[in-house]
Amino acid sequence: MAKIAFILLCHKDPEAIILQARRLTAAGDCISIHFDARAGADSYARIREALDQNPSVTFAKRRVKCGWGEWSLVQATLNAVQAAVEAFPDATHFYMLSGDCNSIKSAAYAHDFLDQHDKDYIESFDFFTSGWIKTGMRGERLVYRHLVNERKHKRLFYWLMDMQKRLRLERAIPDDVQIMIGSQWWCLRRSTIEKILQFCKDRPDVIRFFRTTWIPDETFFQTLVNHVVAVREIETRTLTFLMFTDYGMPVTFYNDHFDLLLSQDFLFARKISPESTELKERLGELWASDRRDFAISDEGKKLFEFLSGRGRIGRRFAPRFWESESTLGQDRELLMLVCKKWHVAKRLLTAAKRVTRTRGLEYMFDEASCEIPHLGGLERTLDKRNRHRRAVMKLLFDYYGVDRLMICLDPNNVDLMRDFMSDKSNNRILEIQCTFDDDYLIGHAHRVGLAREETPPEVVEHLLPTLRHEFDYEGVRIREAGFGNHFRIHQDRSPEDNAAVLAEFFNLDMDAAREIANTPYLFDD
Repeated sequence: MAKIAFILLCHKDPEAIILQARRLTAAGDCISIHFDARAGADSYARIREALDQNPSVTFAKRRVKCGWGEWSLVQATLNAVQAAVEAFPDATHFYMLSGDCNSIKSAAYAHDFLDQHDKDYIESFDFFTSGWIKTGMRGERLVYRHLVNERKHKRLFYWLMDMQKRLRLERAIPDDVQIMIGSQWWCLRRSTIEKILQFCKDRPDVIRFFRTTWIPDETFFQTLVNHVVAVREIETRTLTFLMFTDYGMPVTFYNDHFDLLLSQDFLFARKISPESTELKERLGELWASDRRDFAISDEGKKLFEFLSGRGRIGRRFAPRFWESESTLGQDRELLMLVCKKWHVAKRLLTAAKRVTRTRGLEYMFDEASCEIPHLGGLERTLDKRNRHRRAVMKLLFDYYGVDRLMICLDPNNVDLMRDFMSDKSNNRILEIQCTFDDDYLIGHAHRVGLAREETPPEVVEHLLPTLRHEFDYEGVRIREAGFGNHFRIHQDRSPEDNAAVLAEFFNLDMDAAREIANTPYLFDD
């Protein structure tokens, strides 16, 4: 059975560290602690006093003053790993943690998981080709020697790097080592840890190289594991659930994230708010339990992207410079059927095509699979259609040889509506307003990947008000745009009332408009 030696790097909050160590070791595992040498001696003394008598706890023999981006973080990890290897000969796995990490499964589940998968879990992507680094320095991290901390001595840091560039002092990367990169949070088998420690003894040249690279905690273990272990034995992922904001800061979890965290396909999560004592207590009780029945939905990252994006506009409203003088044609008319329930708009479009004899296309700017004529390549992807929207519509008018076309649009596409409504052509918007019950909202969350069948009901419950508000807000944005020629029909209105609006929108007599308004099952889900 798996026995985990946790490698804990920490620098503050001694009481939380003591509690974390006791909880983790109570389930039969062990822990090796490195407490930053920059932290107060009193705090370290409190930790030692509380845990020294626990046979499942050991400490790094030498404490290191740690600095972000420095080799000191790797050295601190190696010191704690060496202490764990010596103190716990029966440990089968070594799991890297910080003081902000917390378990999100039971120890029983974690042990079963590791027993069933004979793998090393570490992000290990090619440094130069993977695109793992999104912004900032890339090759400069490796080919120049970084002797000071960028955060403490910013001017000196960049002056030294600039001087190396000017003097062409780039150094070579060790020939037989492929540099890899990834998250510093890993879980490695004992055999792998022993191979890494032996590699450090055998290859001082590689250690010297990494000592002066920048942010080596993202490259050192990731590179060495890939060097000493067969690729088939490496699972290129972390078992610690962590997310980052658009600004590169880690997302913090609070008391109300309990159900969300449990449904993710990870054993631990980072980072838990220090103030979330209720969450920590519940997760601590969970770790000590024998629970194994976790429904894994794993929608956390996509859900975060959705929720965090609601407060941002980030969309363009003005025409692109190559389209600003372009027009669909003053004698042409584009009728836009705007509806969140795509099947409703498609039914109305089909009925309108039959009654008005007008050509129509479905969600061509929202749905990649929408059937659209060949237009020389502009129609191939959604990105191209939206980027060259006016050009695409002009080509469609020319292709069909007509001056009137209908298209369906999602209400979220306000920028496109704004673009077309600012055109010199005669364009109109018909907003088809529907009601959204909980079943529809849950189905929508499943369709777009915000939830799965296994997502806990409590998580879905928290999501529903946000989705409902999102749908309502899309309608508000359309109204706030102040479009002329903006018409609305509603699911709750009578067919006669809707027919009056349709008659004006399509320029039809009432009998024809009633035929469209009375389309069978028009608003049914």
